[in-house]
Amino acid sequence: MYRRLSTVMFPIVTLIMIGAFVWGYRESQMRKEVSLQANSMSIKAENQYQRAFHDLSFHMDQLHSQLGNAIAVHNTSHAMHRKCLMNVWRITSEAQNEVNQLPLNVMPFNHAKDLLSHLSAFAYQTSVRDLDHEPLNEKELSNLKTLYTNSREISKNMHEVRQKVLSKNLRWMDVDTAPGSQTGPKDNTIIDGFQTVDKKVENYKELDWGPSVASIYDKRSVKKLSLPAVNAEQIKRSAAEFTGKPESQIRVHENGKGTEWASYTATLYNKQKPVATMDFTKKGGKLISYHDMRTVGPKKSTRNEAVRYASEYLQRKGYPGMKPVSYDESGNLANITFATQKGDVIIYPEKITVRSGLDNGQVIGFQSSDYVYEHSHLRRIPKAKLDVKAARAKLNPEFRETYHRKALIENELSKEVLCYEFGGKINGSIYRIYINADTGMEETIEQVKDSDEPASGSNV
Repeated sequence: MYRRLSTVMFPIVTLIMIGAFVWGYRESQMRKEVSLQANSMSIKAENQYQRAFHDLSFHMDQLHSQLGNAIAVHNTSHAMHRKCLMNVWRITSEAQNEVNQLPLNVMPFNHAKDLLSHLSAFAYQTSVRDLDHEPLNEKELSNLKTLYTNSREISKNMHEVRQKVLSKNLRWMDVDTAPGSQTGPKDNTIIDGFQTVDKKVENYKELDWGPSVASIYDKRSVKKLSLPAVNAEQIKRSAAEFTGKPESQIRVHENGKGTEWASYTATLYNKQKPVATMDFTKKGGKLISYHDMRTVGPKKSTRNEAVRYASEYLQRKGYPGMKPVSYDESGNLANITFATQKGDVIIYPEKITVRSGLDNGQVIGFQSSDYVYEHSHLRRIPKAKLDVKAARAKLNPEFRETYHRKALIENELSKEVLCYEFGGKINGSIYRIYINADTGMEETIEQVKDSDEPASGSNV
């Protein structure tokens, strides 16, 4: 009996042992592969960190050199100033990219990043302006001298960190994994070095970068609305008036209570189910967005119908004088941008984007924050020094114009300028070219989609 049992069990046990061996071997190989992959990824990450850090150190040296070149030449050397500032912009852009590649989650470097960002914006906006007519002023030259001194100190500190990293053979991966480690990094040299740099930058004298740079960072906010604050009950009444529904179907809650960014969201309910939302500013109770939650069916309406319905909707809701300026279609939805028109001038800063459902062409939402913030102050429309014929002469002879109109836009220097907007085709693509109505210079050029281009004589 035992012999018979052993005869049966022996091959079974043998198979089990072989299977266990094979399984163990495969598990071992898989662990080795995972370990090799992890090690390979760790090496790649370390190499990336090392490269980014050494490139950053190199570019800080270059930045110091270019700032020195800019202040070394005569105040009237506009061509050299432009060249140096363009180089500063290029170098700071590369430095910002390298900073973003470093594991700065455990190394506060915000003040240094802000300095690079402001310097980049200042260098670009200054270099693209006409320095022959608007040269660097005393304040800007003083800023360059201060930045030259500061960049020398930053570059020196970066070199000190670099030398310590190389001499101690430190690993950036130790810094990257520090938050998840119980013991922390083996050496705090890298963290301490970056914290020292950032602390010094924080203590630098704050520079006046000028209005064009400040406007980039000074985001439009409700602070600029010189209107009294409203309460939730007033918002409920406004939402009921806008939707034509009773106040009992509307609930209001405040966002960012107690802060300068406070706003209200009003939600319209139908049988306890939310069907639409509206956002209002706390100052003045201005409607800045609306969203209808209805399901949009298959496309049936045409572009012209959607534009017509949207125009009528804005007129009906208290936004007169709005002209459609662009159209973008995606599936069964259309986004139509409108801008205020005064006389024969399109005021692009005052724009509203309307979303329409193409199942019936009706409006299902809009965003009007630009209109609210820009329409709140008086705006004087300047007169054009050039006529359209003179402006057209500045276009490429191969440009095939399909329409033109006057437009007030905000240029790269954050200044509002009156332009002639020319729409047309060249090189197989559609463009909008904005020619300054005073100087004849190209302020900006946009390549647009076919669907976004108004035909000659049409509204959009």
